Amino acid sequence: MTTEHVLFVDDEEHLRLSAEQTLGLADLDVTSLSDAEAALGHVSRNFAGVLVTDIRMGGMDGLTLMQRCLEIDPEFPVILVTGHGDVELAVQTMRDGAYDFLEKPYAPIRLVETVRRALDKRRLTLENRVLRAQVGGRDPIEGRLTGRSEMMIALRQQIRAVAQTEADVLIVGATGTGKEVAARALHRASMRSEAPFVHINCAALPADLIESELFGHEAGAFAGATRARFGKFEHARGGTVFLDEIDSLPGPLQAKLLHAIQNRVISRLGSNELIDLDVRFIAASKRDLEDAAARGDFRSDLLYRLNVVTIRMPELSARREDIPKLFLHLVQEAAARYKRPAPEVPGTLLRTIAARNWPGNVRELRNAAERFALDLDLDITPSAANTSDTASLAEQVAEFEKSLIAGSISAYGGRLKDTYESLGISRKGLYEKMQKHGLSRQDFTDED
Repeated sequence: MTTEHVLFVDDEEHLRLSAEQTLGLADLDVTSLSDAEAALGHVSRNFAGVLVTDIRMGGMDGLTLMQRCLEIDPEFPVILVTGHGDVELAVQTMRDGAYDFLEKPYAPIRLVETVRRALDKRRLTLENRVLRAQVGGRDPIEGRLTGRSEMMIALRQQIRAVAQTEADVLIVGATGTGKEVAARALHRASMRSEAPFVHINCAALPADLIESELFGHEAGAFAGATRARFGKFEHARGGTVFLDEIDSLPGPLQAKLLHAIQNRVISRLGSNELIDLDVRFIAASKRDLEDAAARGDFRSDLLYRLNVVTIRMPELSARREDIPKLFLHLVQEAAARYKRPAPEVPGTLLRTIAARNWPGNVRELRNAAERFALDLDLDITPSAANTSDTASLAEQVAEFEKSLIAGSISAYGGRLKDTYESLGISRKGLYEKMQKHGLSRQDFTDED
């Protein structure tokens, strides 16, 4: 079934034929049925359509049909058709879960408008379910690192492969590219997923307490240490230690960390007792640690221990075709978090967002999505679109064209007819440009 599909149920043939004609002229797919039982066979939680049914019919009536449908899916849109004098009954049924009602005789345009609104609601409901499944579903990697660009597919494949090993990992990427997200996804996909994930921001630790925070201390180890205390490494035993902004660690602590990673043992401050350390280390840096090591700002031997595997997080500008879909995903997340209905994102906005430069990467895009979900001004204009000092004019034009097309396809959920009409080009022209830019309709839908 396509998204725009309507089940129309009425036991009067002339009304079914009239509805078929009205909805067909509005470019809506319709299945007309005389029997409520037959309609139930079409309804499921994944049915991408709506139901229009007469209330008074022989056999199973419309109210019973609605109740049965809402048992299958409480969010399924049901439009009831009432006779004269049934309005009070129809209002009651809306309290019971009906989407809307039409009173006979209704104008054809009223039927079409009501059905289109119900279809929009259904489409949003199904999109929300897919996004929730991505966020909390069985695949801990794709749910956290969304995107269908080649580099994101390769990134997820690398993380899946590394997750099944015990290798320590270094994650490198610019601010806002999702280094912590990648670390958490790696942990969730590993054999250590049920054990703690301990996030340590090395830049935020107090300089005078950093060693105690990481390694713990015994009572009396220093002034104020009235009792023994576990450090963060001990809390993480059996799990994963994520050392964010690892390049911020002072030199003496780098040496002690190297010893812990090499030997998988630590000792608390004020103690000579060695404590076995069963953890996996994941470190992250926005700086190139090889350059830092060459300058003497970072221990090269620690770098070699950390980067058994190096994962590089791509910037948004390198995977621009992912931006529209990612923005929609983040808007849905923000709306759910603030317990607000998810707003519809205009195609023009998605195209602008796709073409814009995002120096703060996903973090900046997330902030924009949250502002949009809260109905606040975004201040996003085409003048902020990305340009490159080294790219030629032809390359910049091609990149801009690609981002506009990607934004439009995302805005219309992969529906190419709406896309090429909104862009003012022919169907053939859209297909040629998609082929030229390596874009696929499937990359902008939730279909397998």
